[in-house]
Formats: sequence, C-alpha cells, structure tokens
Amino acid sequence: MKKSMFLAACAAAVMMAMGLLAADTHPKTVIHVIAIQWKAAATPAQIEKAIKGAEALPSEYPGITRVWTKAIKKQLADGYTHIVVMEFASEAALEKYADSAAQKKWYEVYMPIREESRTSDITN
Repeated sequence: MKKSMFLAACAAAVMMAMGLLAADTHPKTVIHVIAIQWKAAATPAQIEKAIKGAEALPSEYPGITRVWTKAIKKQLADGYTHIVVMEFASEAALEKYADSAAQKKWYEVYMPIREESRTSDITN
C-alpha cells in the first residue's frame, strides 16, 4: 500500500511540474522589436552609442527585463540595418515606459540619428 501511495505522489508531482512548465511556454512578458534605419549622416560611433544606450535600459527602467541588440539573421526592408529587441515585464510596463525618464535618456542619443523605425509588440 505504501508503494502505491508513493507512486501516486510521484505521479502527482510530475503532473504539477508539467503544468508549471507548460505555463512557461506562454509568458506574459511583451517583446518590443524595433527595426532601425539610421540617418545618412549618422556615424558608427553615434550608432554604437545609441545601441549601448538601449542595452543599458534594464538597469534604468525596472519594467525592461532584457535587451537584445546582436542580430544573427535579419530580413529587413532596404535601408534598415539594426534591430533592437526589448523585453518588458508586462503590457503595463511597456505603456509606462512611454515618456519615462529612461526612454527620454535613451532618446537623447537615439532620436537625433534615427531616420525611421518600425516597431512591433508581441505577447501571449
């Protein structure tokens, strides 16, 4: 009898773990993807400064959990050369980011050299 109770407890634990893992496949974070076209006069140093500014955002705005800036593969429209991806903790964090001090600080180096950008926000 004890063996069957142990096996039932193990099965229940496995089912609970599977449920938790399944929940992780549908995160509630928001992925904010920015495809960037720089102004023709933008220098490599200015672009690097803007990219580094984006990479610093998680330390400046608690609603941003991660930032990716190194594209391995990209299929962009003509003139677009860089992609910045930000992960926000939630849709609310993304909404509060607009006009935040962190966004304004990044925009000081980003906006003067940005010709155009295309943004997509993705969540589950």
